[in-house]
Amino acid sequence: MHTDTERCVRAVQSKDARFDGWFFTAVVTTRIYCRPSCPVVPPKAENMTFYPSAAACQQAGFRACKRCRPDSSPGSPEWNQRADLVARAMRLIGDGVVDREGVTGLAARLGYSTRQVERQLRAELGAGPLALARAQRAQTARLLIETTTLPMADIAFAAGFASIRTFNDTVREVFALSPGELRARAPKRLPSGRNATPPVTPPATAGGTLTLRLPFRAPLNPDNLFGHLIATAVPGVEEWRDGAYRRTLGLPHGHGIVALTPHPDHIACRLSLTDPRDLTLAISRCRRMLDLDADPAAVDGQLRDDPLLAPLVDKAPGRRVPRTVDEAEFAVRAVLGQQVSTAAARTHAARLVTAHGRPVEDPEGGLTHLFPAPRELAALDPETLALPRSRRATLMTLVQHLADGSLRLGPESDWDETRARLTELPGFGPWTVEVIAMRALGDPDAFLPSDLGIRRAAQELGLPHTPAALTARAAAWRPWRAYAVQYLWATDAHPINVIPA
Repeated sequence: MHTDTERCVRAVQSKDARFDGWFFTAVVTTRIYCRPSCPVVPPKAENMTFYPSAAACQQAGFRACKRCRPDSSPGSPEWNQRADLVARAMRLIGDGVVDREGVTGLAARLGYSTRQVERQLRAELGAGPLALARAQRAQTARLLIETTTLPMADIAFAAGFASIRTFNDTVREVFALSPGELRARAPKRLPSGRNATPPVTPPATAGGTLTLRLPFRAPLNPDNLFGHLIATAVPGVEEWRDGAYRRTLGLPHGHGIVALTPHPDHIACRLSLTDPRDLTLAISRCRRMLDLDADPAAVDGQLRDDPLLAPLVDKAPGRRVPRTVDEAEFAVRAVLGQQVSTAAARTHAARLVTAHGRPVEDPEGGLTHLFPAPRELAALDPETLALPRSRRATLMTLVQHLADGSLRLGPESDWDETRARLTELPGFGPWTVEVIAMRALGDPDAFLPSDLGIRRAAQELGLPHTPAALTARAAAWRPWRAYAVQYLWATDAHPINVIPA
């Protein structure tokens, strides 16, 4: 979008927050870059230039605006609606892969050479993987500086910097303030203006717990999003408590516990980590699970073009697709949920957790385990599973392929290729493959025409309700069919559509 100068100028002049994260505005006279909704008086059009990423702005010598804090805007929805090399690379960089594994590790996960990855990222984003990861490290550092009392040396290490000097130089270059000055300013100058919510609450650290605000593009309807997570919650791993969805997180350097509470203009996030180096990944996974980088204007606008869907969209706009913090976990749970009720699926998952999950301590008392990893499940005796024999075979084949790496479900996955790999496994029909594509892989166009709830909703609305006919009609909803599924599911009185009082 950043190449459409006229459209970008209009968005900046109207302070349109819907475009935050889509592009960044750099002001050539001040050498500052902003989000489109920056509350200051817009510069003259001839003084604006536009970039696709914060990293590209920084590469060009621009500093982040101290007023609108462009580094804390919602992520670009572009990376969650595509499965090409650049989009998959950006999802991996968002997960901190470059910091943990380097550019060679990033390229290896994608199946390309480092030169190919560098070339394509520079061509589309104006910056290579190191610069993109550096911009993210700066954002993580700012978050820790402003929301914790950690010593600066600990923050530098946790944010992924190799040295204190690099940390200090980067913070000064990106924000035009020293780390100490950033901390001193933290309670002041929070963003203002429509939808420009501050990324954090006033600094709060208690027992290693961070309190953050996760921004999103309005509107966001939390009913089906949180309702689905709560209704399918696995005891010991997930719970709904005091208005918050809480769950355990398995992370590269340790584990965490997160509590997520919906608010009209942000998601409140309380995050406790055993190792602060996992902060970037934990935030990225929580945002992905709640689909917070979606563009509801684009999604709802297209679905409204169907006169039979339009009333559903108008009644409750901004529905998101509930996803997952762990793709392998969701795939296992999808198999456990084949042809059984939601309650039965939870029971099967809870048994696996109790028998094979790693115990964790929860100061609030409700969470007890991490969901077992594929390598832990691959070692179990299938005869101990209270499942039909065919489903045992399906589950064991899945976890063995996940454990040995022959099947990878993650941000780097090519959606169509992964569908094909899943289809080859015994017991994987279209419904299981598509629900994994929708909720684990994050494909916004995943579709479940054979789902009983979808067929029932389609019939009630006057839509075709046989799988073939409904698929043909749904072609007009592409590439947002996964969102259409959420609107169709919402016509039912199932608990997945309601947040408990």
